[in-house]
Amino acid sequence: MFLVQWMIPCHMIKVVSILLILTTFSSTSFADSKVYIVRLRQHNLDNKFQPHEDHYLFNYLQTIKGSLEEAKASIVYSYTKVIYGFSALLTPAEVHELSDRYGVISVVESKSNELQTSRSWDFITLFDNDSNPIQANRVEDLMSRANLGTNVVVGVLDTGIWPESQSFSDFGMDPIPETWRGRCLDLDVPCNRKLIGARSFPAAYEAKYGPVNPAVEYRLARDSIGHGTHVASIIGGRQVDNGAAVGGFGAGGVRSGAPVVRLAVYKVCWKSITGLVSCEDSDILAGFDAAINDGVDVINLSHGGMHKPYTQDANAVGSLQAALYDIPVAAAAGNAGPNAGTVANVAPWAITVAASSIDRVFESAFLLGNGYQYQGQSITPLSLTMRYGLVYAGNIEIPGSTTPETTGQCCPGTLLPNGANGRAVLCLRGIEYNVYPGQQASEVQRAGGAAALLQNPHYGIGVSLQRFPIPTVVVLSGDIDSIRNYILTTQYPTVTLSPPTTQQPTTPAPFMAEFSSTGPNMIENNLLKPDVTAPGLNILAASTEARSRDDKFVFMSGTSFASPHVAAVLALLKATHPDWSNAAMISAIMTTAKVTDTTGNPITDATLQNRASPFNYGSGHIRPLKAVDPGLVYDIHHAEYLNFACASTGVSLDSHYTCPATLPSPSNLNYPSLAIADVGSEGTTVIRRVKNVGGGSPEYTVTIDPPPGYTVRISPTSLSFLAGVEQTRTFTITVRPLDNAVRNMFVFGSYTWFSNDGFYEVRSPMAVSTRRVVRERVFDYQLMPPFQPLVCSCLEMYCLMLSVAESVLVTKWDFNAVYVKMYN
Repeated sequence: MFLVQWMIPCHMIKVVSILLILTTFSSTSFADSKVYIVRLRQHNLDNKFQPHEDHYLFNYLQTIKGSLEEAKASIVYSYTKVIYGFSALLTPAEVHELSDRYGVISVVESKSNELQTSRSWDFITLFDNDSNPIQANRVEDLMSRANLGTNVVVGVLDTGIWPESQSFSDFGMDPIPETWRGRCLDLDVPCNRKLIGARSFPAAYEAKYGPVNPAVEYRLARDSIGHGTHVASIIGGRQVDNGAAVGGFGAGGVRSGAPVVRLAVYKVCWKSITGLVSCEDSDILAGFDAAINDGVDVINLSHGGMHKPYTQDANAVGSLQAALYDIPVAAAAGNAGPNAGTVANVAPWAITVAASSIDRVFESAFLLGNGYQYQGQSITPLSLTMRYGLVYAGNIEIPGSTTPETTGQCCPGTLLPNGANGRAVLCLRGIEYNVYPGQQASEVQRAGGAAALLQNPHYGIGVSLQRFPIPTVVVLSGDIDSIRNYILTTQYPTVTLSPPTTQQPTTPAPFMAEFSSTGPNMIENNLLKPDVTAPGLNILAASTEARSRDDKFVFMSGTSFASPHVAAVLALLKATHPDWSNAAMISAIMTTAKVTDTTGNPITDATLQNRASPFNYGSGHIRPLKAVDPGLVYDIHHAEYLNFACASTGVSLDSHYTCPATLPSPSNLNYPSLAIADVGSEGTTVIRRVKNVGGGSPEYTVTIDPPPGYTVRISPTSLSFLAGVEQTRTFTITVRPLDNAVRNMFVFGSYTWFSNDGFYEVRSPMAVSTRRVVRERVFDYQLMPPFQPLVCSCLEMYCLMLSVAESVLVTKWDFNAVYVKMYN
């Protein structure tokens, strides 16, 4: 819906939004059939029986559909690994009938997921370089023995791949591992020793939207969008010495974090003629099923949806089954930040990755005619300093094409033809109305503009860079008012643009990207998400050449591109420690993460004014070298994941498993972080256990940084381990509220186990809240346009509202400012 609104005049956006919503409800209410995922109870507990399509046809679909022919036409996928069941086209009446059949656990509609869309690895290495020298030698030895992950296969469930990219050359690589069972079925060119598998899964997409349109999309594993290619090259792209974006930006070597791992792509996301990219749940499950059967070692998910219960989330269901085979999954946190409660992919058996900056900026200075100079950002090639006349977009609009809320935003179709007349045009941010920078620059060009000054669509200093059709500078929001005032008070305003320059290293770094989704976890408040942060702002990597051969390497921003950084780290851990569980690998990454930037100060948000919190970055910024040798890990058995799901949802996510009558609180999952949504008035106690994987016979002592308003007691306060044995030790954590604890608000702290030899720091963040303390505080909040409140009520810590054009949304108010007060 949102991707097509740019074609609609700005003055009609609210009305059309309402119409689109009403149309959606009307059409879905009377639709003949949709794709549903059917989960069945599996009685064969040894799992030797592999279900096949005929079993589902004869035992379930034929009796409901009335004939074998209709049953065959309706089935979309039959699954063999990821779940026991199938997906099929069903009417509401058939769903009701099938739900009542013996052995059917659930019938859930297959819904759409969104894409969550190099210097970064150099920055990670720099950020990680404070390792103890002795430990560093140990890590180097471990990595050498792992051969940099040459036999590890990473599965990428995404938009496909551009196989001809230099990033996927197999020059000098060893033969494909004998353990690989996959195939290269859906490409028009052969795979190689780098790209060893390629599959595509369009069935659910086509059942919902019709056949894949060859004008905009390949019905192959080939990537028409560039998203999947970008993700894959961040994970395992080869070193390309002369890689750079158009104009030479980011020139130098482009490389991945694990350049000799193998890649297998599973295309589960598809582009429609409207530009909408859809990743259907049924297609995703089919991709998981194939990846697990093929023998991948790690999976990356750069797509997802907010507020999807575990039982209805294909990423959660698929990654749970991957965890059974010790296949770790890295997943993007989402791009709906900085609004609270927007984090996606919140299952504990996958590691959820937020996005932050690196230490490089492409500055573009510009000078106004009044002598004031500003620093914007740009990657638009501009070889000479150029002077232009300057006009405000609101002064050259077609009468009646905008409203007071949308004026000045360069919305498509709103500027007078030739109204710019060779001048530069200042455009205000329009992201609240789904007007994006690329569309704004194109509108300026259509109106005869020679250049554009675009207000940064995000607040703060984080700018998501892209190519534009005309010279364009993205201006920080804090500078917009003074620039517009100059234009409106000057008879002949001018601007002089200078060629962009690369600045690195810049400080502070990292800071959180404003778009990165944040906690709390709305599906399960007793689990802290996201887990870590990684580079996701202006990441240079390979792309598709479907649109232009100039697109060999491009910049992209999003948690989509933070997640593959962690997937690469998981691949290296898999090679280094093949006997570790997926939980141990996730623990190693989380407990070694860092919460300070390169200046030694706490990581901040994109404004650099507010201290970020675990709801922004989880445990902190990844440090791969530390993760290889973490000292202690929090391991989790598969049954514990299943009990967590039972406690959180009330049902089992595994057809083999029956939920026990008595279940521990979700807070008791042996997770490397701790969240307690409702601390009891007399305190709440949880249990944790850690395994020594650091060797030797160390002793660890705990240090506690309690959340404001709470006491935290850990018993015992020291842990001892015998030499040569991977021993496990258990401890308890008791959290109690004080009289000054604030009701219905999460506050943060941490606890850290320090080894007596100084090698290891095993840190865990805490987020706690209570509903039982009388004392409350009231905080102001600010609603951001276009969400004009009709109904607003505060529900615990979230202020929800209902607007004319949207359903219930979380308002955008500054949680970080609150967290700073609570920290200090």
